[in-house]
Amino acid sequence: MKKLIALSVVCVLALASAFSQTILTASEFFKSVSEYYGTISDYEADVSISVGNADPMTGKVSFKRPEMLRIDFSRPAEQTILFNGETLTIYLPGSSAILQQTVTTASKGSMTPDGLSLLRRYYSVAYETGQDAVPLDEGSPEMVVNLILHRRTASEAFSTIKLSIDPSSKLIRRVIAKTPSNVVYTFYYSGYRINTGLSDQRFIYDPPSSANNYNNFLFSE
Repeated sequence: MKKLIALSVVCVLALASAFSQTILTASEFFKSVSEYYGTISDYEADVSISVGNADPMTGKVSFKRPEMLRIDFSRPAEQTILFNGETLTIYLPGSSAILQQTVTTASKGSMTPDGLSLLRRYYSVAYETGQDAVPLDEGSPEMVVNLILHRRTASEAFSTIKLSIDPSSKLIRRVIAKTPSNVVYTFYYSGYRINTGLSDQRFIYDPPSSANNYNNFLFSE
């Protein structure tokens, strides 16, 4: 009888150990995604951005470590967003306007892969339905893991952020961010091209000289 009890205990412990090894918490999964993005030196991807029910904007996003970012839009055509590590430049062809803003060191983190680490700090992370992958959209063959992030304090711009992540590549395919006033921002990323050796020249942009310049637009009255 004692041998039977001992054997039963060993079996239970073995099963418990095997079961625990199959469980990956949402926080651990998000940490692995954040760590992977930290290894990326540069990438380009196709992006679609929509706000509320407005028609989406589409274009190509380029990123290079440590802090260079550029988005060239095909819709609206010629619209451009550039961040070179120091200055944010936005060209709005429809308004013939160039918006520029010097960005301080303290406010640049969210524009780099370190931004994912900041999200882990300021948002709680949970699975939407579980750790198993589900279709990106209904009927889609692409499978993703959905994470839901809830802000820890009211000072964060978004109350919730939903991340749809390819579990095999650990690349973010979709971001749905909702403000406290229920304005929804949606970002789709596809066609990633990782570590292609982007040149710094990619992040030099000369907007049309005929456009009107508005400096420090984020703080203008």
